[in-house]
Amino acid sequence: MTQQNLYLGIDCGTQGTKAIVLDASSGKVLGLGAAAHTLISGANGRREQHPQQWLDAFSEATHRALQQAGVDGQDILGVGVSGQQHGLVLLDEHGQVLRPAKLWCDTETTPENDRLLHELGGESGSLERLGVAIAPGYTVSKLLWTREQHPDLFARIAHVLLPHDYLNYWLTGRACAEYGDASGSGYFDVRNRQWDRALLRHIDASGRLEAAVPELIEADQPVGTLLPAIAERLGINPHAVVSSGGGDNMMGAIGTGNIAPGVITMSLGSSGTVYAFAEQPNVSPQASVATFCSSSGGWLPLICTMNLTNVTGVIRELFELDLPGFNTLVEQAPIGADGVSMLPFLNGERVPALPHATGSLHGLTMTNLTRANLCRAAVEGTTFGLRYGLDLLRQTGLQGQSIRLIGGGSKSQVWRQIVADIMHTEVVCTEQSEAAALGAAIQAAWCQSGESLASLCDKCVSVDPNSRTLPVADRVSAYQHAYERYQHLVATL
Repeated sequence: MTQQNLYLGIDCGTQGTKAIVLDASSGKVLGLGAAAHTLISGANGRREQHPQQWLDAFSEATHRALQQAGVDGQDILGVGVSGQQHGLVLLDEHGQVLRPAKLWCDTETTPENDRLLHELGGESGSLERLGVAIAPGYTVSKLLWTREQHPDLFARIAHVLLPHDYLNYWLTGRACAEYGDASGSGYFDVRNRQWDRALLRHIDASGRLEAAVPELIEADQPVGTLLPAIAERLGINPHAVVSSGGGDNMMGAIGTGNIAPGVITMSLGSSGTVYAFAEQPNVSPQASVATFCSSSGGWLPLICTMNLTNVTGVIRELFELDLPGFNTLVEQAPIGADGVSMLPFLNGERVPALPHATGSLHGLTMTNLTRANLCRAAVEGTTFGLRYGLDLLRQTGLQGQSIRLIGGGSKSQVWRQIVADIMHTEVVCTEQSEAAALGAAIQAAWCQSGESLASLCDKCVSVDPNSRTLPVADRVSAYQHAYERYQHLVATL
């Protein structure tokens, strides 16, 4: 029997934490575990979570994954953490969390973001200085909001961390950050890979924030080893190496083998993302394109839509449908949903850039107002947002022969065909749909073993041949017509 090399990959998302146990020798995932999180929501766009939930879910998901894998936690050689991007975790000097974490989907800080953007010289000034146009949801406006809304608490800040940085801190006691996740903070220069300290001083002249940002490390550098008490709580080897980790999109890139030009990753999760590896930081003049750093040594131009399976989920709840029932109705309706269009901006929207938009239905008549058409319009409307973003990425010179589809929506054969037809590109799913957790485990192996990332991805990332979906010519043109209708409606907003 060949020697197993076991790594734990963790993905702390909005809805829950996923854990996987990877054998980097065979490239096989041996066990999966999951645990749910809850959201704190306010009518003013507040979206927060208690980081304690993440720690509890981390432990629970890990125990479940180890149990399913049937392995001894003492054999785990390394741990990698993927985290939801842009969230703000504030710690005091004792390492205690000061308040719930504001998340990527929080829009309460939109006024603060507008003021900071104005200070930077608008979107073009922000792109020139940082390489990204800061948007509501990025971390930077959350800092200004905290200073203004909670001055007493602000005065106690000792560490400013992103969600995955906080989990690494909990595991090792060390506060540090890596370039990929840091580039979504809004106070980081993506071209030169360093914190924008002057921007932090603008928010807080005392220098407190500047002193509170963590040191930056390379993607292949470990953070350290586990604290003994945490190793005991998780039931894993205290000598396990914790890798730099990264944002969920950066880890999703590694987990789909998207570490060289040519592959496009598209995630159909609660939000939608499209991204691809780039060797240079070719910053797009389009503010919607975020030229983040990758967690594999390059860059990761990316677009993110705020509305995807969260929208189809709301429609399913409205009609009390399970997933198969929903998919059946989507299939029953024709392309273009008999003229029904949904602008699915229930959360506001980032791509197209409409932070204050709300959702709307268009083209309703006495005859086309059916459950099937509404289900179809929800899937088409959210997918058109991804097409809008993919077009922006392609304008930056992005090449891609194939789209690797991940996230909950990718499990639907109906949706895969819709994506292939709307994007006019072949679509294939990876065998492991928990791409971010897989990427985190692969990165842990890269940090711990010294084996090349390319060789690890070749071994550990495989596509599911049964999921391969090709665009159908007459459908492509029918969707093009429906997409132009969507663009026209977006333009009126």
